[in-house]
Parts: sequence; structure tokens; C-alpha cells
Amino acid sequence: MRPTDPDCGLSETEALDRLARFGPNALSVSARRGPFKIMAETLREPMFVLLIGAACLYLLLGERGEGLFLLAGAAATIGLVIFQEFRSERALAALSDLAQPKARVVRGGEQRLIPSRDLAPDDIILLSEGDRITADALLVAGDVLSVDESTLTGESAPVQKRMAQTGERFQDTTRPSPETGPYLFAGTLVVRGHGVARVERTGARSSLGMIGHSLAQIEQGQTPLQKAAGRIVFLLGLFAIAFCGLVWVAFGLMREDWIGGALAGITVAIALIPEEFPMVLAVFLALGAWRLAMHKVLVRRSAVIETLGSATMLCVDKTGTLTENHMRVARLWTDTGRKEIGADVLNASDQDLLDCAACASSVRPVDPMDRAIRELSSAMGMELMAGEPERSWPLRPEMMAVVQLWRRPDASILAAAKGAPEAIFTLCRLTPQRAQMLHGVVEQFAAEGLRVLGVARLRGCGGFPDDPADAPFEFMGLLGFLDPLRGDVVAALQEAKAAGIGVMMITGDHPATALAIAAAAGIDVGQGVLSGADIAALPLPALAEHLREGRVFARVAPEQKLLIVEALKANGEIVAMTGDGVNDAPALEAAHIGIAMGKKGADVAREAADLVLLDDGFASIVGGVRLGRRIFANLRKALIYVTAIHVPVAGLALGPIVLGLPQLLFPMHVVLLELAIDPICALAFEGERSPTSAMRRPPRPAAEPLFGPQELTTAFIQGGLVLTGVLGLYVWALTLTSEDQARGMAFIALALANLTLALTDTAGREGALFDRRRTIYWVLAGILLAVLALVLTIPGLAAIFQIETPSPPHLALSALVAVASGGSYWALARLVSGLKAGEVRA
Repeated sequence: MRPTDPDCGLSETEALDRLARFGPNALSVSARRGPFKIMAETLREPMFVLLIGAACLYLLLGERGEGLFLLAGAAATIGLVIFQEFRSERALAALSDLAQPKARVVRGGEQRLIPSRDLAPDDIILLSEGDRITADALLVAGDVLSVDESTLTGESAPVQKRMAQTGERFQDTTRPSPETGPYLFAGTLVVRGHGVARVERTGARSSLGMIGHSLAQIEQGQTPLQKAAGRIVFLLGLFAIAFCGLVWVAFGLMREDWIGGALAGITVAIALIPEEFPMVLAVFLALGAWRLAMHKVLVRRSAVIETLGSATMLCVDKTGTLTENHMRVARLWTDTGRKEIGADVLNASDQDLLDCAACASSVRPVDPMDRAIRELSSAMGMELMAGEPERSWPLRPEMMAVVQLWRRPDASILAAAKGAPEAIFTLCRLTPQRAQMLHGVVEQFAAEGLRVLGVARLRGCGGFPDDPADAPFEFMGLLGFLDPLRGDVVAALQEAKAAGIGVMMITGDHPATALAIAAAAGIDVGQGVLSGADIAALPLPALAEHLREGRVFARVAPEQKLLIVEALKANGEIVAMTGDGVNDAPALEAAHIGIAMGKKGADVAREAADLVLLDDGFASIVGGVRLGRRIFANLRKALIYVTAIHVPVAGLALGPIVLGLPQLLFPMHVVLLELAIDPICALAFEGERSPTSAMRRPPRPAAEPLFGPQELTTAFIQGGLVLTGVLGLYVWALTLTSEDQARGMAFIALALANLTLALTDTAGREGALFDRRRTIYWVLAGILLAVLALVLTIPGLAAIFQIETPSPPHLALSALVAVASGGSYWALARLVSGLKAGEVRA
């Protein structure tokens, strides 16, 4: 294959041909669970063991109708589980696609961002500080790169990479080495510099593919809550099986009916196990992550969904998050004066300033300010330097400026520098008086909300020192860049404030620029601005005290972000921190919610974060909090409902036996109820919309559990009311009618109370019961009512369930008991809530 032109790259046709020949740039991933594996895992659950045991017992007794119904119920339940698991698997697969690393490539002479799996051999990729290299490649242009190869070699010291010489290509024996070379390996990280590389090996042929190691995977392991729920269900399963044996023995001894005792014990055991808990948690977290992704928030660690609703402080960057990150050169300053781009005529000094700034910018710009400079220079018809710079010095902590050295056709040199004004003043060795005067210009630009860069140059015929600080640079002038606020920022900030969430702006920009943008966005600027130097100088207690009111921070270095996080945590805040750079990873890890930028963020920042903003926008953060509150609230409602409905089911399975009454519930009754409970939890509760007041209340306390004593008490009260109503109806009916008709009345009341309880729990204290958006609930309710009608009207089914159709008055009484027992707690809660609201208004 011929070497690819770095300026043009492959054409789309060439790239597709290579992809067809060599395959996608992807490593093998573990296969997702198929239906048979899900079925095998489901059949190990205690409830299904008991259910199949009951079915086999009925078949052995010759009761084929009951046995076949239980087997059909078990099959239907397994089908529901498989359906829900596939929903979760599809959601996770979609998240994995969104989480795929991206690569900046040149194709057909144009830059574009593509999924790394679409990289092909001979593609031209653009690399910058913080990028994760996703294929083996050869450095063909740009800076001397510093690359962290510890993922492959275990060596923590970065390795220097030089440009490839003619004829250098990857060989079968090429491996990572501590020696300087042009070889870049998949899975390694660029820690300094910018470069252009040609892809050599992809997929399984790359160095990473050869060792079968995968990076940057979404972490979807079980959350602490899921693990706790799994343990509870396992322990309850053991208890239920032991209790099953106890009921069997008691039933056999007291009634001398050992077969009936076995069925009663199995019924009680099935009723006791809340097997929906793990399913509800898994479905809610998986689909919650998918819903967040549809709102441009990618969840990398599902446990963070439990934390989102309690966030009290959002720490956000300015550029690209509050602003559009689409810079344009708005003003410039030279010794001849200040000029407004588009309004004033530019003289020779102004054009020299722009030409020098273009020479200090990347040839293939990724940085917004580099793009703005080159776009303006091209629009003005300026002739830019051709080719690549001879040498580059990237931005470094000790020198916040970029220097590029060019060799002219006449062998003379041009060194162009641009960066923070303070760094350029130092580089040019300006006198204190001149530097002070220029600081006044910088302050004026910054107060207008502009981001300011200084520009300098050196022209000569001799050599150039290894350290640009030793060269006698000439000061050229200042550039002011305008980056307007995003259109949705002001409304999103107001929504965050209404929700009791504080917003801090943390930026590396000039303090005056930070204040101007913060004020325009609506962030509180009453405490002024604190600089990174001030943060470093303050002890942690003093910093924590300032952070109680201070909201704007400028000239902040990544390590100072970590100090801010620690101080906020000391104040008891639940902190969400944004970051996009290599050095932001510690702050993202330390925050309760680490948020990386999906567009401009470094790969290492994304790997350290809990969430990735796919559009980098502040409104997406607030939208994520809003959706996080919805997921949390709906999950809590679902868990209350699951617990509540198991109280009457278990009580009605056990209560009549203890009271010496005819058995009310048999396994088939419990199975039919379970078939209703599972989809109601997974579909009706999960799809419930947020109440309008969700973002008008303060965040929930961090220590408040998802399902704690208060929720457990609510569930037991709700379930106890249903149990009291239905059991009372059954006892009363036994005195008036036959056993099968009394059982029919009680079972109908229990099923309708289940639906009533689900309706009131989805609505909550604030929602309307008959909301037209609650379509899924009404569909499921209609299906359950249709099944009940079939059971009551088809003699064969009625015989299996051992019930008779009640008379119309008794049927109406069952419905009345169901609505009263299932809805009484909701009605009482609404009444108390209304009284409290009235007291507040009074």
C-alpha cells in the first residue's frame, strides 16, 4: 500500500475497502447473554424452584389442569424475565456504542470525528494531549510526543516519540520500547504534544489486540443497592423454603392433609419471596442509563444514577459548557491601537499580528482559538506558511504558551509564540511599566467577556535555543476572542437554582472574563472571583468557608480543582465536577459525580468520569439531574409497591390456615398475581413522568436511603390495609356463601386492590390518578381485567382456580373493598399534604 498523504488522508472509498479487507478496529468482546443462559439463571431462583415443584406435585396427583397452568405460568414468567433482560441488554448495547472512543481523522482532505472502530490501515489521525491512541500508528508530523505506555509495559515514565524517517514502518516484531521512536501503540495515552500519525495496524492485529486487553469499557457491574437486594432475596428465599416446611408439617399435623400442606407451604413460600427486587433494580438502572443517554448524558458507572438526584453543587467549566466553544477573533490590539474585527480597517501591524498568530497555531487546528485565527486569516486572503513547522514546544505548566519554529525558503527562521498574556510578557522580557500598561488592555478586554491571548515572534538567520525562554522574542500584540453563551444556559441555571442546586464556574481564563461570563449566565458574582493562586494559598478550612458563598473561580489549575472538591465535600455538599483535561482525572475521581466532556474532553478524563456529556452543554447536566430525580423517585415507588403487594399476598396465603379457615390462595392464584406485578413494575413505574414540582424542591439528603425505614413502613401500611380489607371480606363471605364463591370474591378484591395500589403509587402524592399519559398502566390493567373475566366465565379455568363467579352485588362489594383498601393510604396522604400546604399558605 502506498503511504497516505497527511493533508488528504484516505478517501471514503479507500477507507471502506480497507475496512472490508482488514475488518473493524475493534477487540473481541464477551458475548451477551442469550435466552438459554437467561433461562438457566432464572430457573435457579427459589421462586421458580418452588413453582415447578408445585406443578410437578399437581401432575403427580393427577390434577393436570392445575399442573399445566402452573407450568404455563412459569413459562410466561420466564418469558417476561427474558423480555426485560433483553430490554436491558439492548439499552446497555446502545450505551456501549455511544461509549466507543472517537478518532479525529483526515479523509478526502477534510477533518472528521469517527468511531475508532471505523479506523482503517493508512488512515491519517490527529492526536493531541489527553487522547487515547486507538490503533497502532506511525508519527509522521507534528511535535515530539510524550506518550504513557504503562497499559502495555507497566512502566510509569512517559516515552518520547519522534517523527518517522523515510522507510520506517511497523514490523511483526515491533513492540513498545523505552527508546525514542516513531511507533505509537493502541491503548496508550498522549500526555504532551500534538501530532499527525498514519494508522498501521488495527483491531486484533494491533499491540492491544494481541494481548486481548480492552480499555474504556462502560462499568455496568452491580451497584451496592443491587447487591444488597440480591442478598435480601436470597435470604428471604432460604427463609421461605424453611417456612414452607414448617407450614407443611403444621398443616399435616393439624388437618392430617399432608398433600394439602405441601401445596399450602409452597403457596406461602412463593408469596413471601420478593423476587421482583433484583429485576426492578436491573431494569430501572439499565433503562435509566439509556434514557440519560437520549438526553446527551452517557452513564459510565450505573451506581451514579442513585447519586444524581442528591447533587447539591455543580462545578462547571466555562468554555464549551456555559459557552458555545465556537471562538471568533473579535478584537485585536497592537502598538497602533485597538481594532474591532469587521468594523475597523486593519493596517500592516494588525496583519503582522494575525500572520504571527497563525504561525503559532496548529496546521490542522483542533483548538477553537487556533481554528478562529486560521479562519480569519484565510477570510482576509492572507498567505499562510506552507508545510509543517520544523519544531514545536507545546503548552507546559511552567510556560503557558505555544511556540512553533518555521524554516523559510531563504533558510531564515521564524519562531511564533502565543499564549497567556503573562507568559508572553515574560517571554518578551517586557519592562514592568510596559507590562503594567498591557495588563490594563487585557483587563479591559476581559471585562468585555473576551478571552485574551498574547502573541510574539522572533526572526533571524541563525539557530534557535532548545528552550524558547532563552530566545529574545518581540511582542506583537493581543487578540481578544469572543465565545458567546449557549442559548439554553440562562434557563438551565434558573432551573438548577429552583431545584436548590448551587452552580460554580471554574475556569482557566482571566478573572475579569470569568466575572463577565458568570454575570451574563446568571451565576451569583457577589463574592467576586477567587484565583487559582488564592486557592493554593488558603488552608482547607478557610477555602471551605469561602466556598459557602463564592461561586466564580479563575486561573484555576487542574490540581486546584481537586482542592475545591475536597473543600466542598468538607462542607457536606454532594459535588458534581466537570473536567476535560488529562490532569482533571483526580478531581473527577474525587467528586461524587465526575462529568467528562464528550466532544472536547481527553480520553483519560472520560475514563475517570461517572458521566460523559455527549454535547458538552450545561443544560444537559441539569437535564441529567432532572432525569436522575425521576428515575430515583420512580424506582422508590416501584420498590414500595413490590413490598406492599407482597404483604397481602403472603398474609392471605398464611392467615386462613392459621385461623383454621379454608385455604384462600393456591399457587395458581399467586402466579397470576406475579404475572401482573412484574410488568407493572418494569413498564408502568419505569415510564412514569416526573411531577412538575420535581425540580422545584431541594435535593434529597445524601444519607437518605432509596428504600429505608420510612418506605418500608409505608409499604407495610399499604399492604396491611389491603390485607385487612380482603381478609375481612373473605371471612364475612364464608358465612354467607360457598367456599369457592367466597374465594372468588376475595381473589377479585385482591387483584383489583393490586391495580388500585399500583395506580396510587405511580401517581404519588402529587400526581393525578387519571393522567392520560399513563397509557402503559391502563393497557396492563385492561389485560389483567380481561384475564380475570376469562377465569370467572370459563368453567375450566374457574375450576382450576377453585372459584365461582360472585353475584353482581357481591362483585360490586369486592370492587368497593378493593378500591377502599388499595386507595385509602393515598387518599389520606393527599389529605394530609393538602392540609400542610394550606397551613403554609396561611
